[in-house]
Amino acid sequence: MDEQRERGPGGPPPAWGGAPMWRYGPPWWSSGTEDGARRLPWLTTLALTVFVQIGSGFAGDGQPGRESVTPTARVLLFLATAALLARHRHPVPVAYATVGLTLVYLGAGYPYGPVLLTVAVACFAAVVAGHRRAAWGAVGALWAGHLLLAHWLYPWLPPGGDGARAWSEEIVVAVWVVAIVAVSELGRVRREQWVKERAERAQAARRRADKERLRMARELHDVLAHSISVINVQAGMGLALLDSDPEQARAALTTIKAASKEALGEVRQVLDTLRAPGEAPRAPAPGLDRLPELVEQARSAGLTVDVTAEGTRAKLPAGADLAAFRIVQEALTNVVRHSGSRHARVRVSHEKTALTLRVDDDGPATGADAGGSGNGLAGMRERAAALGGTIEAGPRPDGGFRVSAVLPLAADRDREARTAPREDQ
Repeated sequence: MDEQRERGPGGPPPAWGGAPMWRYGPPWWSSGTEDGARRLPWLTTLALTVFVQIGSGFAGDGQPGRESVTPTARVLLFLATAALLARHRHPVPVAYATVGLTLVYLGAGYPYGPVLLTVAVACFAAVVAGHRRAAWGAVGALWAGHLLLAHWLYPWLPPGGDGARAWSEEIVVAVWVVAIVAVSELGRVRREQWVKERAERAQAARRRADKERLRMARELHDVLAHSISVINVQAGMGLALLDSDPEQARAALTTIKAASKEALGEVRQVLDTLRAPGEAPRAPAPGLDRLPELVEQARSAGLTVDVTAEGTRAKLPAGADLAAFRIVQEALTNVVRHSGSRHARVRVSHEKTALTLRVDDDGPATGADAGGSGNGLAGMRERAAALGGTIEAGPRPDGGFRVSAVLPLAADRDREARTAPREDQ
């Protein structure tokens, strides 16, 4: 999480601070983005130009049988290196352009030397970009052209009096060509690995963001659906009794005020998670210890709730506690909204390895289908599935509706134990 925070989702890794600078590829190797296609390799091309110009002068001093490096040679060298500026945008034309300029340079009798690096860099860029056959063809053209110059056309080319080159030297050229191809292929494979790793990191970041958005949407739905259902019922009651029973209407308005205040507080708590990472929530997440509040809210909406607890109650993991609270809350909300019954029963069974919840009402349904197609039941199933549990919801044989949930506790406790900070760290 710290590494993700430093570089952002899908962004380049930091060049210092303990993270390897080239862990996901050199900074100039883009993954095919538009920004990468617009950038020109000015610095590397300038450095190579200086090296080729200076190195060719020293190479000429060591090859007295070849022509000296004249201004014309300097121009050919400059054109060969300048073409490399376009090696990322147009790798194939650049590869063949450097081969042609190099053959003209060598055919004019100028000394062997760093000019061959221009071909190596151009073919390397072509192979890495995926144009393998074009790069191999360019290297083959250079070798064939060199054979033609060194063994057949030399009598008509400078320097004067120069003879055919030894065939043993062609072995050196062949080794050099094979080295170019091998290094280029290695670079291509490594770049593909880097691009794949970048794509996987970006995909993982998107999955985390989608999961977080789903969690927040589910939390907001559970908070708002329950509170707004209570407000809706009380508002209808207040309107009906406004003239005939002002005191009862006042009580309904008081309930609306309390429910809306609590909803605002819970929404604010959910939205607090959008603050900077690492900050602790300002209020603890709700759990089954707030079950009496749910019962009181349901009573204010005209629903009587009987709660039965079985087994020895122990401290629940935070995830299971929150999921249990939201499942009961959503189940009671559905009773208020969709059931004609004004009585519901909640049974909470505490076991060593699981927590079982069951919410029953006697029905009948008021019209809206509560069989599982709505967001509320889908959210309950997602909460249970996130903990490895199950949800069953549907009509009872004797009428009414039942929601039954089983939430495993062992896996959730292990997960909290793994993620809890150690005291000695």
